[in-house]
Amino acid sequence: MIHHTSVLGYFLQAGMIVKAVMLILIIASITSWTLIVQRAWFFRQMKQQYEAFNRRFWASSDLSKLYADIDSNVEERQGLAAIFYAGFKEFMRVRQQGSIEIEPIQRVMQISHAKQAESLEDHLPIFASVGSIAPFVGLFGTVWGIMTSFQALGQAQQATIAMVAPGISEALVATALGLFTAIPAVVAYNRYTNSANALLNRYDLFQEELVALISQQTAVSARG
Repeated sequence: MIHHTSVLGYFLQAGMIVKAVMLILIIASITSWTLIVQRAWFFRQMKQQYEAFNRRFWASSDLSKLYADIDSNVEERQGLAAIFYAGFKEFMRVRQQGSIEIEPIQRVMQISHAKQAESLEDHLPIFASVGSIAPFVGLFGTVWGIMTSFQALGQAQQATIAMVAPGISEALVATALGLFTAIPAVVAYNRYTNSANALLNRYDLFQEELVALISQQTAVSARG
């Protein structure tokens, strides 16, 4: 009997349990790679939006006009622009009441910041789950395949390595698939976690700068 040394050949020759394990790992790998590509595009867009709005903010001589532009365009209310919009909207509201308090402005920006964090950290639990579970799923398939091979070996009248080697090889493919699925997911989790934290730290810095500008403007208005 000729044994195919390709992954497809091993899959076709494997038992039902090992086949099921391989299918689960293949589906998890496809899902993981799809999300990896999507997240790469997403973070690239978010970084570009941050840099563009940050330049626009510091180049603006009238923050009220900048707020009005964002207010008229809902699609721009993402990332840093969304935090600015929430904070400046609250600033205008409390200014109309006659006394400007910084705490409500900080609070609404923190809420907007939390929403942006949720968006940036989306799908990270999936990467973490795939990265931690896939090796064990693959190992389960390997152990099951080896058990089946040795059971068949025990029933044979004349045991040879040639009888058990193909089954063990098929079973070990499950472990290889588990690692193939887990490693990219772990790398993606670490990379996108760092990317999300970097952007969130920049958002934090922007919030402090905006509050400082509002406080400065309030002090100038009070002296005037």
